[in-house]
Amino acid sequence: MAKPRTYDSEDFSRPLRRVLVGLIVVVFLGIFVLWRIDSPRVERFRTALIDKVVPSFSWAMAPVTKVSTIIDNFQSYGRLYEQNQQLREELQQMKSWKEAALQLEQKNARLLDLNNVRLDPMLTHVTGVVLADSGSPFRQSVLLNVGRRDGIQDGWATMDGIGLVGRISGVGTRTSRVILLTDSSSSIPVTVQPLGQNAVMSGDNSMLPTLDFLEHPDQIQPGDRVISTGDGNVFPAGLLVGQVAMGADKRLRVVLAADYERLEFLRVLRSYASIPITDTGALLVPLPPRALPTGVQGPLMPAAGLPPVSPPESAANGAEGADTQSVPDGTTGARSD
Repeated sequence: MAKPRTYDSEDFSRPLRRVLVGLIVVVFLGIFVLWRIDSPRVERFRTALIDKVVPSFSWAMAPVTKVSTIIDNFQSYGRLYEQNQQLREELQQMKSWKEAALQLEQKNARLLDLNNVRLDPMLTHVTGVVLADSGSPFRQSVLLNVGRRDGIQDGWATMDGIGLVGRISGVGTRTSRVILLTDSSSSIPVTVQPLGQNAVMSGDNSMLPTLDFLEHPDQIQPGDRVISTGDGNVFPAGLLVGQVAMGADKRLRVVLAADYERLEFLRVLRSYASIPITDTGALLVPLPPRALPTGVQGPLMPAAGLPPVSPPESAANGAEGADTQSVPDGTTGARSD
């Protein structure tokens, strides 16, 4: 017994698709051939067809127009984003240039301070650039770009545009190291003005060195000036160190005048030690003898360190004759003064 045949939807859709594809191909071929024919009649037909069909297809072109507008907008947004990024980069560069300009202005101000500092005319100086610092909490020092070739010697004082910074400790050919006043190994003699009390300022690796060995610490007031004394040939006298302040530990400390946070240029003071005097005799010149005035008897007292000077014979004889005179009883004798 034969089974009934079942029909599938694919059996109908397949021939239909073939027919539709064939019709579309025929239409496109006809349009292609129509647009390729070069004839006045065909040209008039093409113009009439375009006038009839194209305006009525504006609704079909609306999605395409919207899509193209969206694409243009996205492209415009992309261009705006790129411009925004460029403006951000330029703004960042301007900030860096602004920071560089501020740093140059500060350097210029410090250099002007260095030029305006009034020092002893006998003290010449060499200005050096700070290359690096120690970066250690246990050692306070900086490195300068001047050394033995510039005539730098150990022990010379260094200043910034305002006050004393430290001393040279270690000299190389092209560089030298400066031990700061805040270093624990730094101890210098100072004077507290206006009372003139001598003290020793000692560093303790903090920004406020201590004042020790004061004669009358109760007379010291915060704000008193601290200057170097020059005792022991450690530093030249009269250099500004800072001002007195009361620390948190109730000890007298010194607020340094130098700006330790921005040490970029340092002035190294040439301070040569004075030549000691060993031969004092060469400084004393013997004086020539002077004649005794008339009526004066005895040796003339010379300056200190010279032998007594005897009076000349003529002056002695004159003095002797002047002292011999007659007395009322007719005899002569010598009167003793």
